[in-house]
Amino acid sequence: MTVEFFGVRGMAQVGGVNKTNRTGETQKSGKADNTQGISFSSALKGASQATALGDVAKSERAARVEELKAQVANGTYEPDLNKVASSLLKFLVEG
Repeated sequence: MTVEFFGVRGMAQVGGVNKTNRTGETQKSGKADNTQGISFSSALKGASQATALGDVAKSERAARVEELKAQVANGTYEPDLNKVASSLLKFLVEG
């Protein structure tokens, strides 16, 4: 008994060398047919570089937070009051 499910017939392995489309024609898959040139290795390389940059940014942020905590603990932290006021006014106007 042959069953067709989403264009795949029978018990054949999905994604094999020979693919069957809805009309029953057989196509051979190969690298010569791939005209788009999709490369997963370059995408993964870009993702790993982005992760590395994110880790650097996190470590810089953590260092800044520790510096600010030390200033607050020592009593030497002096925020820019103009920035605080403008942020507060922006919050009150938008919210």
